[in-house]
Amino acid sequence: MQNAHSGSVESPSIHKHSLAALTVGAIGVVFGDIGTSPLYAFREALHHSAPSGGIQEAAIFGVLSLALWSLILVVTVKYVIFLMRADNDGEGGVLALLALAGRGIGGRKGAVLALGAVGAALFYGDAIITPALSVLSAVEGTKTIPGIGENISQQTIIYITLVIMVALFAIQSRGTALVSKLFGPICVVWFLAIGGLGLLHISDYPAIFGALSPHHAVSFLASNGIVGLIVLGSVFLTVTGAEALTADMGHFGRFPIRLGWFLLVFPALSLNYFGQGAFAMAALEQARAAGVPLETQDWFFLMSPEAVRVPMIVLAGLATIIASQAVITGAFSLTQQAIQLGLLPRMKIVQTSSGSAGQIYLPAINWMLLFGVWLLVVQFRNSSAMASAYGIAVTGTMVVTTCLAFVVVHKLWQWSLAKSLAVMLPFLVIDFIFFGANILRVVDGGWVPLAVGALICLIIWIWVRGKPLIDIRENDRAMTLAELGKSLTKSKVARVDGTAVYLTANPEGVPGTILHNLKHNRVLHARNIVLSIRTASVPHVPSEERATYVEVDKNFARVILKYGFMETPDVPNDLALAIPAKDAPLDSMITSYFMGKSVLAASKNEGLPLWQDIILIFLQRNAYNPAEFFGIPSNRIVALGGQVVI
Repeated sequence: MQNAHSGSVESPSIHKHSLAALTVGAIGVVFGDIGTSPLYAFREALHHSAPSGGIQEAAIFGVLSLALWSLILVVTVKYVIFLMRADNDGEGGVLALLALAGRGIGGRKGAVLALGAVGAALFYGDAIITPALSVLSAVEGTKTIPGIGENISQQTIIYITLVIMVALFAIQSRGTALVSKLFGPICVVWFLAIGGLGLLHISDYPAIFGALSPHHAVSFLASNGIVGLIVLGSVFLTVTGAEALTADMGHFGRFPIRLGWFLLVFPALSLNYFGQGAFAMAALEQARAAGVPLETQDWFFLMSPEAVRVPMIVLAGLATIIASQAVITGAFSLTQQAIQLGLLPRMKIVQTSSGSAGQIYLPAINWMLLFGVWLLVVQFRNSSAMASAYGIAVTGTMVVTTCLAFVVVHKLWQWSLAKSLAVMLPFLVIDFIFFGANILRVVDGGWVPLAVGALICLIIWIWVRGKPLIDIRENDRAMTLAELGKSLTKSKVARVDGTAVYLTANPEGVPGTILHNLKHNRVLHARNIVLSIRTASVPHVPSEERATYVEVDKNFARVILKYGFMETPDVPNDLALAIPAKDAPLDSMITSYFMGKSVLAASKNEGLPLWQDIILIFLQRNAYNPAEFFGIPSNRIVALGGQVVI
């Protein structure tokens, strides 16, 4: 069996203080989303369990049992124990799994590529809902402040939430390296606080520990039909954010994330949910004594003693901001991977930290996310309504992750089909049950992440199909470089000093820019390099494997630069290192980079359908300048091209 975790970032020699720092950092970044779920998950699940007649004991025990076993089966068993083994040289996440699956089947093909595209697309739906829901739910906690809470209107809460969101997205361009050092300690305090809060109230109804028996979950689902499935959709809110465990492996390593989960996060979450269940049972007994039905309440904040409720609301606000930051950073990282893997057009990527390659900022994604978050907050107006929109994107991503993991274990790790199915099928069944439960909420708001995901999927689909067509039209594949070199010996072409670098997607053929240069300028540089840039299926390519240099003849040389899907290209530097020592070094002052700059024209009879051609042309025109994306000085660029019909 192939090693499931070759190239892992962990090392047995990690010092204790380094391990502690990584674990605390992981607690701040990896578990921010799942750590804020107690704010609304238990409340929403109980709310849907009692459409009429008030909340009952069976519902409290059933919901709590479902929540606990979701944490055990989905997060602990599936993600922490199993899927964290499926890393790509230390990196995780849906696109890292796509790269691994592609390696297993010999390339990104058909269904595997589609799965990766769907998983990436659904993540963006999650990325706009997480900040909106978590921050709004924390701000709504102000309604429970004694004396002033009843005077705070929902409109005021919306305004506060929108201001926080603007501030959060506005600071992204400045980088978060400095403040991110506080994320870990703040989240450690948060988990200790919510665990302590739960522990404080377990004594209200000690028999609540009986909810650990799965028969309560099974019995509740079996006896409540459609209502049980709707509740299950809300219970899924307890595990949203689980996908971050694998997505952030490259930053912290497998062992620190597992350590943080088992030592602090899982116990704290479990204690808090037990506490909310005990608190609800105590409230149920009081309601029965008073002869009134028990209605839904903001269990989390009401559990906090009045003396510490305001500090708890502030701490919750900080925790939700950190959770939002983790999702935003994840969207930046995912987009960078998608661009490198050719799933999306180039976008401007800004390094915000000289000491960390992972600290990046994408303006286009940042402001699109802010627009989406604002739209959600204004449209749904409260966290209960918005909770209906949550879950579908995450469950969809989990289904995709499990399917890709099946391909990895069967094809790459070479497990037998029987063993692969035995391990992965139970996970897939659980994922589909949750997905089916959340699908019931499409009308109530679940259409939002589906609409966002569908739009991103459409863009990926058109770009993946259309970009190769553009490359084919721009480059003449009917002639090889060797054939062109022979024809040049028979013609009188003027030669000029310096180096010309022709960028092309096809290193074997003749770039259209060479032909345009010969046709219009009738000159050839003293040294001519045909350069292709490839993205490998690994996060990082070792420097010794970066470049391949082939001298075709005295006129042309061919260079291929390979980058990992987590790397930012620096073409001038890496190209200079690729030149053999026997040749003259690359002089940046007399080097020109020729790029294709064609005018695209849509056609009914060629390439994609006309409406897809129109979208493809829009994407191509608005793609980020390739010179800046590849780190090439703009004053060394020569753009050549003609009209290309697609």
